[in-house]
Amino acid sequence: MNLRNFYNKAIETGIQNDPRGKDVVIRELKRKKKQYETLNEDEREFYDKESIKNPYPDSRILYGSGEENVQSILVGIDIDVGEILLAETLRSKGKKIDLILSHHPSGRAYADLYTVMQMQSDILNTFGVPINVAEGLMENRIKEVERKLMPVNHSRAVDAARLLDIPFICIHTPADNMVASYLQKLLDNDKPYLLSDVLDILRNIPEYKYASANNVGPKIVLGTKERKAGKIFVDMTGGTEGAKDIFESLTNSGVNTIVGMHISEEHRKEAEKQHINVIVAGHISSDSLGLNLLIDEITKDDSIDIIECSGFKRFSRISRAD
Repeated sequence: MNLRNFYNKAIETGIQNDPRGKDVVIRELKRKKKQYETLNEDEREFYDKESIKNPYPDSRILYGSGEENVQSILVGIDIDVGEILLAETLRSKGKKIDLILSHHPSGRAYADLYTVMQMQSDILNTFGVPINVAEGLMENRIKEVERKLMPVNHSRAVDAARLLDIPFICIHTPADNMVASYLQKLLDNDKPYLLSDVLDILRNIPEYKYASANNVGPKIVLGTKERKAGKIFVDMTGGTEGAKDIFESLTNSGVNTIVGMHISEEHRKEAEKQHINVIVAGHISSDSLGLNLLIDEITKDDSIDIIECSGFKRFSRISRAD
């Protein structure tokens, strides 16, 4: 499999598992294409043409032609200069590494992270929040994240990969879509009665079991084990943490419990005011789960060596015949 095929499969898998539904994603891509066609030549020069076919601006080939053959990948949750140097050191010692894969975005993908947050409005809408309310609340939060990203030195890791000539890719929202859809379906099917039941379900998943053994497993941060779970919203995709004012609307739409990767103290306090139960499944473990599900889907017909680093723990669900 070459790099371009790997990347394309990641994006397509992300679309297939997008919580908004594939039809919504396709509609957005058509809107992007139409938007591009209305631009003049000067405007087209700076337009992200990749966004016409990839709805996730936080996922990109950061360095590489796309033609590179990929048989071995160094995979990490966060890849910075240190991990790039680690890859070079491993290569110098004879370890084959064809590609570095970061979950969290880098380079232009990190600079554009805020734009993917628009999908949160559609996800909230599927849980009963009126779309005008969701979009209104998300608008200011998206602008806030954009401002925070503006002064960041986005290109450090990408520059290191380029100088050492190591192909480099980041896959963020497609992997987050995988974990969000997987857990939402699991919890919808199992219908846990109490928050303790939710914890039991999560801790039976290898990534969370491993995290629990390392003192970073799922925890209830709002509520108690004896509280009823009710309607559960798995909030794990859409760039980064959304608007802190959304909890009242979620309560009004009937959501009782949120299962997320993480929650800021500011957001936790707002959720507490609305009496919403919150379970933090774990950030790195949830990212690992999403990546594992994605890698399984991409490589189910190809045998690719996965090397763990930077918090990523590989658990394969592929059964291969000997």
